[in-house]
Amino acid sequence: MAKTESVSVPTVRSRLLRRAVPLVALALLAGCSGGGEPGPHAGGSGAGDPVFPSLGNSGYQVLHYGLELDYEPEGNDLDGTAVITARATEELSSFTFDFTGMKVTDAKVGGKTAKTSRKGNKLKVVPEQPVSTGATFKAEIVYSGKPKTMRDPDGAKEGWIETDHGAVGLGEPEGSMAWFPGNHHPSDKASYDFTVSVPDGYTAVANGELKKKEQVEDEDGDDWTVFTWHSGEPMASYLATVAVGDFKTAETDAAGVPAYIAYAPKHEDAARHMKELLPKAMTWARERFGPYPFSSFGGIIDDNPYIHYALETQTKPYFPEPETDRIIVHELAHQWFGNSVTPRNWRDMWLNEGFAQYTEWMWEAQQEKGRSEKQTFDDYYDGKDPESKDAEGNDIWAFPPAYPTAETISGRPVYGRGAMVLHKVRETVGDPVFFDILKAWTRNHRYGNAGTDDFIKLCERKSGKDLGDLFDTWLFKADKPDHR
Repeated sequence: MAKTESVSVPTVRSRLLRRAVPLVALALLAGCSGGGEPGPHAGGSGAGDPVFPSLGNSGYQVLHYGLELDYEPEGNDLDGTAVITARATEELSSFTFDFTGMKVTDAKVGGKTAKTSRKGNKLKVVPEQPVSTGATFKAEIVYSGKPKTMRDPDGAKEGWIETDHGAVGLGEPEGSMAWFPGNHHPSDKASYDFTVSVPDGYTAVANGELKKKEQVEDEDGDDWTVFTWHSGEPMASYLATVAVGDFKTAETDAAGVPAYIAYAPKHEDAARHMKELLPKAMTWARERFGPYPFSSFGGIIDDNPYIHYALETQTKPYFPEPETDRIIVHELAHQWFGNSVTPRNWRDMWLNEGFAQYTEWMWEAQQEKGRSEKQTFDDYYDGKDPESKDAEGNDIWAFPPAYPTAETISGRPVYGRGAMVLHKVRETVGDPVFFDILKAWTRNHRYGNAGTDDFIKLCERKSGKDLGDLFDTWLFKADKPDHR
């Protein structure tokens, strides 16, 4: 039985004396209900993902997240208010958000008190009145507690990760539910505003552009700094981030794109190098992939020994330590492949990582004067490249890249063999058509979602070739192909 939390008590007070976020009245529009029978229905739990079936929620589409977060690194205490603007896709008597760990202290829909209950990682919200099909509504969830670090099925850490000087929120594939409620499936993308309050001396970095930084005093006379960030282009929630630390910052122009770099003080040399690299890398990437899709770029270079991966958090890739040029370019490529054009479900992860990995191959060949893309392909095929096999001996032929599981979502086949698929397409259709395909892909699906079938159809349309055997052999079949 789900535990029901009372929401008739007053909300927890923010540490800061700021005016509460206003809520507009819920507009109830006339319309027929989804689901076949008249009358409101409960929105479903789970978006039907083939890899993470419980992730996401149905019955609505999120348009905007307004996140107000007060974070105290000493004690890992977070007070949050999430104002979620959504459009109902069916008549809703209730709906659910993905949310885990923290205590909900108040909930409203359209400014009116709503009931909530928790079951597993789902927060059920019951508005005072049903929401009509097509109605735009606002749900306000107030919460507090100690956000938790989660473990992926493959063993990696995500969620809210404390560092020795702060914390960072990382969400791929499920971790965002640890620090804000939402529809945490990649098919539901929205714009974001972050208002993050931290004790004086800390810096808070989030996606998008820094709109305001101000000093305030709390009720106890302590000094806090409030950082306001805006991310206007659609973003899947797994790409959202907030990083808090004793960061220094640098700003630059990445070939016409404003870039903001936050870095741990010990990594000043790495920040300086990134500042020099970004204009060159941005120009090179745009020539191959088309216009950069976002209003800004940058990066976060942390001092975080508790995770061992970089992440393509939108407009601000997160690096737990200084990284090589190829890894920085890998995360830059993700701004097109994965961030702007996002898979419809997690089975199509290779559309993110195969493209980014192949970008590394191209960068090595064209900018570092190293191996050609064909030489890298052959090294992967023969198991000679370190990236073609992990420490346990599992290699890129362990499973087809089109069929990862939750445990293998970040496995070698998704990255390496995904890149090999792209190289085989390039060899088959030729460079002019191949790069036309890449630009058409990023243009046609800009800010949206697309899947493997869409990519195959685009390749065949642009090339005029039947590529079924190619994709069947390299993407869908488990066996190692004979290509010599």
